[in-house]
Amino acid sequence: MREKSPQGSTNLFQQLMIVLGLGLVIATVFTSLTAQGVINIALAGKLSSSTLFSTPAGDFPTPTPRPRPFLGIVAGHWGHDPGAVCPDGLQEVQVNLIVANLVRDKLVKEGFDVDLLEEFDSRLQNYRALELVSIHADSCEYINDQATGYKVAAALSSPNPEKAGRLTACIRERYAVSTGMSYHSGSITADMTSYHAFDEINPDTPAAIIEIGFLNLDRQLLTQYPEAVADGIAQGILCYIRNEDASKSVTPEAP
Repeated sequence: MREKSPQGSTNLFQQLMIVLGLGLVIATVFTSLTAQGVINIALAGKLSSSTLFSTPAGDFPTPTPRPRPFLGIVAGHWGHDPGAVCPDGLQEVQVNLIVANLVRDKLVKEGFDVDLLEEFDSRLQNYRALELVSIHADSCEYINDQATGYKVAAALSSPNPEKAGRLTACIRERYAVSTGMSYHSGSITADMTSYHAFDEINPDTPAAIIEIGFLNLDRQLLTQYPEAVADGIAQGILCYIRNEDASKSVTPEAP
């Protein structure tokens, strides 16, 4: 038998090693390319999505809600004392508070923020608003047959006499239209023109005080038709704010 040559065995072994080496190199290159491809695809997807769908900050500023103007309503005697008290126990503060709440509701529906304030509310100190109106009712005692009707007044020495005058004119006219009541002229008292809140609020806040009627002869209107009473005050305030003509009247409906 013929023996195999040692050199032949060596050549076969070298060829086998070359094949294995090439296979290892190919596998390494393929793995590297595949991993890099996956990474590049993921990166490309991320970049494309951020490029297509992201919005640069600052192009569209976040909208902020526009603050609504403030109005102030004082419910006379609320939080302090009952005010005038009738023989049957009806208190002025009860009537004032009902009307003041209705006025607030009507003005809120018109788009305003309204502060309902007590008689000696701490918020009155340097109070700033488009206006301030204090709501009161007159005596429950029978004085005479002429003790009926309403009255409106501003501060005796208002820092804004033109604004205060227009506010009182608007309330006076619109209140008559809404309630059909007469103006009780000649009975404006020092308690009205020197009303304490006039000295407490900010000088730039126009203010007025209204006596909505007498709790004696006007009691039926004040207690049974508070909507008409409140509407007259609310319409007067809106007349002032909207700079409407206070001389233009609409025939009032009977309450």
